[in-house]
Amino acid sequence: MEIIINKRLLNNIYKEIKKSDEIVIARHIGPDPDAIASTIALRDSIRNTFPNKKVYAVGAGVSKFKAYGNLDHPDNEKLNNPLLIVLDVPNMHRVDGIENLNYSKIIKIDHHPKEDITGFVDWTDTNKSSASQMVCELILNTKLNLTKKVAENLFLGIVSDSERFSLKNTTYETFDTVKELLKQSKIDFVPLYDILYTRPFSEHKFIAYITNNLKIDEHKFGYIIINDETLKEYNVDNATPSNLINNYHFIDDLIVWAFITEDVKNDLYKVSIRSRGPIINEIASRYNGGGHKFASGAKIKTLEEVNKLLKDLSLACMEYEDKEDKQKEE
Repeated sequence: MEIIINKRLLNNIYKEIKKSDEIVIARHIGPDPDAIASTIALRDSIRNTFPNKKVYAVGAGVSKFKAYGNLDHPDNEKLNNPLLIVLDVPNMHRVDGIENLNYSKIIKIDHHPKEDITGFVDWTDTNKSSASQMVCELILNTKLNLTKKVAENLFLGIVSDSERFSLKNTTYETFDTVKELLKQSKIDFVPLYDILYTRPFSEHKFIAYITNNLKIDEHKFGYIIINDETLKEYNVDNATPSNLINNYHFIDDLIVWAFITEDVKNDLYKVSIRSRGPIINEIASRYNGGGHKFASGAKIKTLEEVNKLLKDLSLACMEYEDKEDKQKEE
């Protein structure tokens, strides 16, 4: 079965990149490997193709993602109406690193359901595994250069967001895109898994803590609230729980699970949610969040709101179980 690529759309993105002297590439706050990898890969590909352009990959860095490359910190007020490319994020309030930026237009490349961001050129496709897959398709089907480092980052982003090609967002297109990426770049991809999955022993102990303290109710909804003292005890940062949540995907006793992590610096709670059935992004959107149907996040100010979210998620599990039971009876 042949992959259908909208080459006209990709060429329109390429044309906007080609005619822009300054480009800012941004993604969502609290980045995961896909967000970081796709952002840096696109920046490096554009720089390699057009050495005279000023291209910046912006947003707060995460120390554990240093292997992907360095991020940029331009003075946004001094930029001259750059082209803004937003990756892996549908909500303007969740775009990181564009404060005080006067941009000329937006190009959007995203695999989340559409929300308030609409690009001048808008490539939104919820059937893609990851933003990295989309950037990969853009590079493979235009004159943007594919270097070894760009290919490595794109491979890591795709593997991470598809959880090694095991999640529902993986399609035959995902495999065909990766096949072409490996064919053209000839990268040695096996050692790259170490970047994603090698962890210090303290983090493995933290995983054990989560497992031992995860509360699971009668509707197969599991959750844990992780305070700042616990993060310090296990020597992990507040981004670690969200990067571990997919580890719990194949537990039979769970259909939805949420990790709530205290973020003292920003005076809020970071919430990561995963599902094996109930749709959760609609619930997350009511709590300053959003995402995919089965993988979402939120940022919540108070424990009172956190408890409301937990009740809503448990209710969604109960309704899902009731629906499943009725279908079995029929």
